[in-house]
Order: sequence, then C-alpha cells, then structure tokens
Amino acid sequence: MTQSNWTCSDSNVTYKSTLYAATYTMIFIPGLLANSAALWVLCRFISKKSKAVIFMINLAVADLAHVLSLPLRIYYYINRMWPFGKFLCLLCFYLKYLNMYASICFLTCISIQRYFFLYQPFRAKDWKRRYDVAISAAVWLFVGAACSPFPIMRSYVNNSETCFADLEVRQIQSNVATVAMTVTAELFGFIGPLIIILFCTWKTKDSLRDFQIPLQNNNERRKALRMVSMCAIVFFVCFAPYHINFFFYMMVKENVITDCLLRSITLHTQPFCLALASLDCCLDPILYFFMTSEFQDQISRHSSMVIRSRLMSKESASSIKE
Repeated sequence: MTQSNWTCSDSNVTYKSTLYAATYTMIFIPGLLANSAALWVLCRFISKKSKAVIFMINLAVADLAHVLSLPLRIYYYINRMWPFGKFLCLLCFYLKYLNMYASICFLTCISIQRYFFLYQPFRAKDWKRRYDVAISAAVWLFVGAACSPFPIMRSYVNNSETCFADLEVRQIQSNVATVAMTVTAELFGFIGPLIIILFCTWKTKDSLRDFQIPLQNNNERRKALRMVSMCAIVFFVCFAPYHINFFFYMMVKENVITDCLLRSITLHTQPFCLALASLDCCLDPILYFFMTSEFQDQISRHSSMVIRSRLMSKESASSIKE
C-alpha cells in the first residue's frame, strides 16, 4: 500500500485487549508470589546494613502495588467493560505509571549507591540507614507528583464502561506545550536515569581492570557489577521500548504527527511496549535473588525447611499405615 492510499483513520488496535489480558494473567501469579516473598525476606531477614536493601524493599512495594491491581485490569480486558467506577479506574491507571517510574528511580538509586560505595568505601561504612529511608521518601513524593498528569490527561466519562488503554487522551491546545511536556517526561523519566545507569555500569566494569586491588575487594566489585548490570537489563528490557515509543505516541494522540504510516506504526507498537513495561514486576525479584547473598541464603534455608517438613510428614504418615 502506498503512502498516498494510506488512510489516517487511526483504526482501533483490535488485538490490544487480548494482548493485555494474556500478559497480565501471566504476570499476576508469579509477580504476586515473587514480590510477596521478596518483601517478606527483605523486611524480616536481610540485614538493614546490606547495601541497597531499603531501595529493594521500596522496589518490591512498587511492584506489589501494581500486581495487586492486575486482576481488575484482567477483568476489564476479558469482559470489555468496567463496572467499578471512575475512582478505581483512574487509581489502577495511576498505579501502573507509579510502579514504572518508582521502579526506574529505585533501580537508578541502587546503581548509584553501588557505584558510590565501590569508589568511596569509607563513606559506605559511615552511611546510615536513615539516609536511604529519606531518599526513598523523596522518591515517592517526587514520583507520586510527577505521575499525577497521567490520570489527569485521560478523559473518563461517567457511566462509561471503558477504562485504561481505552480512555481518551485530553487534547492540549498548544503543540508547543505538548512537545515540552513530553520531552520533560522523557528527560527525567528515561534519558536521565538511562545515562546514570549506563555510567554506573561502565565505571563498575572499568574498576575490575585494576589488577592491584585485593581479592576481597575484587569480589565486592564483581557483586556490584552484577547488580548494576541487572538494573541495566531490567531498564532496557522493560522501560526502554515504552519510552522510545512514548514520545511518538503522545505526538500522535495530540495530532502533532500527521504522517499516516508513522501514526499506525506508533499505535500498533504501543500495546507491546506497555506489556513489556509490566514485566519488571517479575524481573525485579531476580535482582534481589541473584544480587544479594543473604537473600539467597534465606530462600535456600526456608526451601530446605519446607522440603524437610514435607518429607517428615510423609515418613510419619507411612509409619502410621504400617
């Protein structure tokens, strides 16, 4: 089909409901179990002096908040109707973006802290837990306020049965304002954290080239590299596709982009990008497990206890039968 014959009717992306329902269904159970277990282990068993544990706890809370809203999303995309009212619709919509940007911020905080402690080991010894708590509180306040435009920019019609991706985007009268808002969101929500995480990963990897460092310090650097590398992987897999497409999506919705082919590509790509963004709820627990030795020890210990108790119960049951 040639460009001249292309219609700019922005036809509905028919597969998005099926895609969202399938994705959220696959994410819900693993995300709920993994983040609940992670939060339990991180809060109860991991030493609060462990590096980045406070940020990991907040990351798990952000993921769990989004996961708990998934059943309502699944219901909507399967039944194609929303009977729960405006408040729940916009709340679940808000939690999606709160999770995304809180995750981005806490992944960035983890990368910065590991890099900082690696190059400033004496500062690391004097670092207080309350500093991480204060930083986390500031992150929540900033992200909470920064994400408020997402539900505000959506039009919810009372007595309507539509929600989430089917909500219309409010039109901004000025194209300049649209571009400015979108660029600001991209700079602070994607490009800035991307540069920081890449820098921390590069510097941490570069530190391993120093062959004069003690073996113990070298092991610490390898742990730091694994952690910041995992942060970078989660960032690229889950958040990069969405933010690359987000700029074009907003330009399409505000009719700044008028090219028909580009509009169609953007609209058909958006559901896949949003689905990928939700995968961080399942990938973040991998960060806790593989990057924190105490976390691995606790999971292994409790798994062994469960297996041992089951074996003992089977043995006792068989002895009773005999």
